[in-house]
Amino acid sequence: MKMYLGLTRRNMLVYFKDKQAIMFSLLTSIIVFALYMLFLRSTFVSAINEGLAEMPFIRELIQDRDLEMFTNIKLLVGIIGTAMITVPYSCLTTVTHDRENRVDQDILATPVRRGQIVLAYFTASSLCAILMTSAIVTTGLVILQMNGSLYMSFTHILGTYAVIVLGCLSSTALFMNIVLLFRTGSAAASFFGILSAVSGFVIGAYVPISQFSGRVQTVCNLFPASHTTILLRNALLGGILDHIDSGIGGLDGGQFAEGLRNLFTFRANMFGGSLKVSGMLAYVLVILGLSLLTMIVMYSRNYKKK
Repeated sequence: MKMYLGLTRRNMLVYFKDKQAIMFSLLTSIIVFALYMLFLRSTFVSAINEGLAEMPFIRELIQDRDLEMFTNIKLLVGIIGTAMITVPYSCLTTVTHDRENRVDQDILATPVRRGQIVLAYFTASSLCAILMTSAIVTTGLVILQMNGSLYMSFTHILGTYAVIVLGCLSSTALFMNIVLLFRTGSAAASFFGILSAVSGFVIGAYVPISQFSGRVQTVCNLFPASHTTILLRNALLGGILDHIDSGIGGLDGGQFAEGLRNLFTFRANMFGGSLKVSGMLAYVLVILGLSLLTMIVMYSRNYKKK
């Protein structure tokens, strides 16, 4: 156990001491923020107002600051969702660098079991991702709260951090199996470039997944990151959406709130069906379990004791 903890600590320090790695792991989140400030925010607000134009009596009951808060929290969800993808992968590149520099041979020469070695990589990357993502969401919530009410209960806040933990664990376990296939750092870096480019679209950070065709939605929701991002939307946006709905007072029969839930994807649509919160949790947990099992088997086979 002591050697496992020592390896975990070493892997975490490798990531946190590399300032450039930290910056690039958050690059996609920075891009999401920049695009939001440039035009995405106005696009989302315009889309909502266009829908409300057909219901002027409802628009009068909705305050502008509530719509602004809704779109701002939507931005925070996109930033966190991309961070739960890029940060775990960036941490896991330590595996490839150790292999390329033959550091893995020194580690394998120790009496530590193969399973403990791979779990040390997994634990370190998961903890780094959880710490980084939790810092982002905490900072974001504090800033947003200073500019208005979030309408978030303690349950919503607790659920947010629980989803972050689940999202970081599932992403790390899944990417560990991919990283084990790379032999060089350049190969891992090339994949990271592709991952950074597509992650924002897969989780709906740029364009809501609901705007895609049914088949594209199914493909996007095959990835556990999409499910954890949707769970974040439910946790972070549920309070403000309920507040807006209560302000309307049931005059629209809840159609506006339901319309926003459908537009911004509060449920995962797959294979013609729809998964609610419990279904998404089950899906992510199954992927997590399978990824962990595959990860241990792959590492043990790649590094058999001689």
